[in-house]
Amino acid sequence: MASEEETATLSEEAAAYAEGMARAEEALSAEAAEVEVEPEGGEEPVRGYDEETLRRREAALAQIVQFGDPVLKSKASAVTEFDQALSDEIERMVELMKDGLGVGLAATQVGKLRRLLVFQTNGDATPQELVNPVIEWLSEETESSPEGCLSIPRVIVEVDRPLYARVRGQDRTGAEVLIEASGHEARVLQHEIDHLDGVLILDRTEKKQRKGALKALRRGESYSPHDD
Repeated sequence: MASEEETATLSEEAAAYAEGMARAEEALSAEAAEVEVEPEGGEEPVRGYDEETLRRREAALAQIVQFGDPVLKSKASAVTEFDQALSDEIERMVELMKDGLGVGLAATQVGKLRRLLVFQTNGDATPQELVNPVIEWLSEETESSPEGCLSIPRVIVEVDRPLYARVRGQDRTGAEVLIEASGHEARVLQHEIDHLDGVLILDRTEKKQRKGALKALRRGESYSPHDD
């Protein structure tokens, strides 16, 4: 059960989303040729996508849970059945991730409270699933870097995360998977596992950037640290 403080924060975030989303969608359509696209988990925004690519991205975002929905603040439960339904869910998430121009996607972002994520941090790599992921170890060495989120489009904030991570989980068949990740891959995995624990990039950034991002969401505007 959420505390009164958590409920108040969630209400503020939901109000920000409700007030700003219509204007954000209008601005996105009007500025499609110039919009900055921020891949899930962080990377430099990219400009100049063609109209068809942006159309697919909008269609994907329409199927991804957006900021203000309580499910994004909920903790996911372990996956216990490794069946065809799980494989189908993984394939759908991979397609949404690709069409959304993301590098990762968590099941909570498609409204499923299951500990499941997919990621593809390199365009040449094969998309990979991770079921019931557990972070076994994080390095003391950290780095602050800009991150975006498919559930908070047009918002980028800086997040400080460990540079190296050891993550254990399972694949779609239930077989054990161990990933020794570094750099961008480590960041993306931490970002997606945060989603499974109900944690967003706005919870990880400094107060000034969180405040600026919430203000931008209320106004239906984009936000990045350079705006401060």
